[in-house]
Amino acid sequence: MYIWQSRPVQIVVGVAVVKRGRVLAAYRPDPDGGWEFPGGKVEPGETEEQAAVREIREELDLEIKVGESLGPAVDISERYRLHVYRASIVAGDPVLREHAELRWFAPAELDEADWLIPDRPFVRRLRELL
Repeated sequence: MYIWQSRPVQIVVGVAVVKRGRVLAAYRPDPDGGWEFPGGKVEPGETEEQAAVREIREELDLEIKVGESLGPAVDISERYRLHVYRASIVAGDPVLREHAELRWFAPAELDEADWLIPDRPFVRRLRELL
């Protein structure tokens, strides 16, 4: 008898860092690349908010304060689900470490960028809030 076991879904957090009405985005250069909210996987024992703080510290050398969620999580694939939070900078200036480029977008510029598909619903919500 075969028992089907699904793998647990891994939550991935993205962070929309907002400063003076502009949003920080990171460019992922791989073949399916594009602009995204920086972030990463939630590790065992972490909350999504704790993961967001840790990931932004590791990726951008920023200390942030995590704010509200930008809406329900969206599926990236069968195994990954993306949840994006708005955040503000507490300390530091962004340092490019893991992406090809960083850019501050004004609200009117958000639609001009080639966003990764899972990030797009959060871009729309963020534009409404700015």
